[in-house]
Amino acid sequence: MGVVRHVVCAMSGGVDSSVSALLLKRMGYHVTGVFMKNWDSQDERGVCSSERDCEDAYKVCKRLDMPFHQVSYVKEYWHEVFSNLLREYEKGRTPNPDIMCNKHIKFKHFYQYAVNTLGADAMATGHYARTSQEDEEVFQQKHVPPPRTLFRDRFEIRKPARLYQGADRLKDQTFFLSQISQDALRHTIFPLAGLTKDFVKKIAAEAGFQHVLKKKEHCFNSMSNLLKYIEPKPGNFVSIEDGKIMGQHKGWFTLTLGQRARIGGQVDPWFVVDKDITTGDVFVGPTTNHPALFRDTIQTDRFHWIAEDPPAELVRTQMMECLFRFNNRMPLTPCTVTLNLDGSVWVMLREPIRALTPGQFAVLYKGDECLGSGKIIRLGPTKFTLQKGQDCLSCPPKDTNQQHPEMRESLM
Repeated sequence: MGVVRHVVCAMSGGVDSSVSALLLKRMGYHVTGVFMKNWDSQDERGVCSSERDCEDAYKVCKRLDMPFHQVSYVKEYWHEVFSNLLREYEKGRTPNPDIMCNKHIKFKHFYQYAVNTLGADAMATGHYARTSQEDEEVFQQKHVPPPRTLFRDRFEIRKPARLYQGADRLKDQTFFLSQISQDALRHTIFPLAGLTKDFVKKIAAEAGFQHVLKKKEHCFNSMSNLLKYIEPKPGNFVSIEDGKIMGQHKGWFTLTLGQRARIGGQVDPWFVVDKDITTGDVFVGPTTNHPALFRDTIQTDRFHWIAEDPPAELVRTQMMECLFRFNNRMPLTPCTVTLNLDGSVWVMLREPIRALTPGQFAVLYKGDECLGSGKIIRLGPTKFTLQKGQDCLSCPPKDTNQQHPEMRESLM
């Protein structure tokens, strides 16, 4: 009989992680369940939700006869995720806390705890995703520290683990895993890789996990947490079309591009199309598909490639055709990517997309492989700006002091 492998499974108290632990047990592994506490919060009844989740996770582990641990990353979450969240909102951006939680908490601190403290051969999570490795390959991986220099040693021969979409494309969570490290991915098993959400629920019901079946999995709570820590900065809603003040808002950090603007006294809906954090103005357009909401070009910060190196095609030609999304619910969109000398990328979309937003992550795919992601830091011109530019070419010169608000194009 072979050596029994030790797998540490992240337990959230939800159905996905519970079924993951069950499947690992059925595969014959020695499984330890660990609950992570990342935030202190209470529900509308004053009950601490993390304590309830922890209790639900413990019940599953007890039923499966598994060791159970709990670990707190409240301090780490505050410093590495939430503080960054506040800074991004104050800059006028709209960050993605779930991607950052996976990068800094689950696939860094928790991964190190599983391997170094609990002595795990591998870790597992309930994400709907898969890798290029078979389970046995995961157990054979050695820990490789990240490179101290900008690039890895080019003479180092190592086959990277690839991240692929799971079988359930509607539930696929590779978007949220697009910033995790190669080292953590090489030591991770995704037991739900080949399953659909409906089938996972069926397994949970048959196993008697009734208490977790209807729960929602979550990483971050809500905007209400932010409101406690950011000073309100009221300002004006301004029409993008004629510069008219339409009303007042309570703080531009609570508003993101594309959302409906709640403007008192307005019968017809208006939508946020731009923000000026220096004046506090929030520019709005009168329709949900206003041309000021559509762009086809963005730039990211230094791009995080899951395989650590950019694809060979991109390195060779500095340009590559692939697929793009900046929201996990949006369909994949064809694009052309250009690699810059500083490691950032320009993404040129085949067609303009609504509400591309600074602070969100541009996630790239090649087929069903998730290549990685980069934070959107700069936006190209909108259709509205380009239309205005074309109109200006055929118009007589105007007073340059009367510049249209959209024409200053905020590149946050």
